[in-house]
Amino acid sequence: MFRIITNKLLKNNTPRWVVLLIDIYIVSNTFLLAYLIRFNFQLTFDVSKLVLQLPFIIVTALISFLIVGSYKGIIRHTGLRDSINISIANTFILVLLGSLVLLNRRFNINNSFTIPLSIIVIHFLLNTIILITSRYLFKELYLFLISDFRVDKRALIYGAGEAGILTSSVLKDDKASKVQIIGFIDDYKGKIGKKINGIEVLSPKSITPNYIIQKNIDEIILSIQNIESSRLIEIVDSLSKLPIKVKIVPPAKDWIDNNLKSNQIKGVAIEDLLGRAPIDIKNPLLFEEFNNKVVLITGASGSIGSEIARQLSNFNCKQIILIDQAESELYKLQQYFKTKSYTKCTSIVADIRNQKRLNLFFEKYQPSFVFHAAAYKHVPFMEENPYEAICTNVLGTKIVAELAIKHQVEKFVMISTDKAVNPTNIMGASKRIAEMQITSLHKKGITKFITTRFGNVLGSNGSVIPLFQSQIKNGGPLTVTHKDITRYFMTIPEACQLVLEAGVMGKGGEIFVFDMGKSIKIYDLALNMIHLSGLNYPNDIDIIITGLRPGEKIYEELLADGETTKETYHPKIKIAKVKPLDSEITAQKINELCTCNGDFNDLVSIAKMKELVPEFISNNSKYEALDK
Repeated sequence: MFRIITNKLLKNNTPRWVVLLIDIYIVSNTFLLAYLIRFNFQLTFDVSKLVLQLPFIIVTALISFLIVGSYKGIIRHTGLRDSINISIANTFILVLLGSLVLLNRRFNINNSFTIPLSIIVIHFLLNTIILITSRYLFKELYLFLISDFRVDKRALIYGAGEAGILTSSVLKDDKASKVQIIGFIDDYKGKIGKKINGIEVLSPKSITPNYIIQKNIDEIILSIQNIESSRLIEIVDSLSKLPIKVKIVPPAKDWIDNNLKSNQIKGVAIEDLLGRAPIDIKNPLLFEEFNNKVVLITGASGSIGSEIARQLSNFNCKQIILIDQAESELYKLQQYFKTKSYTKCTSIVADIRNQKRLNLFFEKYQPSFVFHAAAYKHVPFMEENPYEAICTNVLGTKIVAELAIKHQVEKFVMISTDKAVNPTNIMGASKRIAEMQITSLHKKGITKFITTRFGNVLGSNGSVIPLFQSQIKNGGPLTVTHKDITRYFMTIPEACQLVLEAGVMGKGGEIFVFDMGKSIKIYDLALNMIHLSGLNYPNDIDIIITGLRPGEKIYEELLADGETTKETYHPKIKIAKVKPLDSEITAQKINELCTCNGDFNDLVSIAKMKELVPEFISNNSKYEALDK
């Protein structure tokens, strides 16, 4: 009964005036104790003087506490900030008392108020120690009284940095969670084997299935801020093989009122693995480059185009022109900017293959920048529809690029793909030809042509993540084309930030290659998504190997044979040193390809593509016959 009553009383914050009264009571008693210490615990001093001095001590303490507000902290959440506030308040008491005593001695106002300075100093030290200690004692008493000593879960925290320590404190303070922290996990050798707040730091290698069973661990909580998605996926992949639940602390930007709450720590969803790395768009070069400029984006409603538009809205662009033929998706993007009250966007439904109509927009808006993201990108679809791949990815790029030269656009940035490297499919070959087109136009006018090349983006339209999510929702199975197939992945925001950075640093003629980190096995990704959904493989959901699709590779590459890279000032952006091209011959062959494509003879068109791109060797495709 006593514990129930105490719980109800303590779960409401102790009134501030009660804390203030207790603090003043402590200060009064420490003043008496300071006298006793000063006179060796013998009553050889004038007690009547002490009684007369006590009201001044109380008033001085009251003024100091009210100025600093040290009594306002919530006792059960006492921490370093509260200790600092108490120290500041005690310093105020020391200064005020010292000043009063010195003034009294100087002008001989009242002989009864003469306090030895040694007592004031002892009083300050006693106040600081006892007031801070009392706060922590009350905190521990509170935790003791509301605790029923029952532990529902035993957990490890992955990350022994500030976020991990904060997570441990939050779970310890929130007794409703009933989670006992058994240890921290960290891969920093300087921390392994040491203790933080009495909790040991363990190496990731020591967390084996046997350790989990022996220590009766129920869950591992990931608490690492500002971590790259590739590293987070790698950690989750290793933990998903253990017989435990994996939870995650949300990014600091999602904390409620900048404070982490225990109920925000939830099971890892695949969305948590996307976009964890912070996107820094504070580069002053970007603000300077796009300031008061008109920017035109083709393929603006796609995953990359729309994110480029969103990031550009953070800069002082004069206007952003959004062009796409996908009406519904473009409408969604338009509505997004309306909800953000961003009025500098103009949305246009248009086909980049319509040169006359596109020319009208260049004439009207006079863009300084063009980000060319429009493209057909689905490998199996383009293998079946080569006419469309050539018409959009090659001819469309040619039209937009030539209009950029005609209207003296400052910079033209094309979004390419790693599938353009040693292509095995029509889509990749068409993007490689588009790269060659851009390169051949370099120095044809004032426009600086820049190409950015990177791999898959997590969560993009048609990517493997949404496909797996849909398959899990429908009860499976998950389909993987090959057990060994790997892909490079990057989050959409990070990829678009690097596109903007490359656009700024480009001088014209470069192919920028992004550091995609380590490639990820799609089969392992499928297993992770099954485990993160709280299901078991293969009992709940199976994985079926369907075989490589037409034109599909097992491994993707970022550089072609004979290509190397050189560094830039950005650690994730490199410049590919490509084989030199004869601009005139390349332009002529591309014109011939676009012309013959209009005859709707796929075999002739693809033969022309292979002539343009000798490294284009079809794989698992009916067009393999053209390579013999």
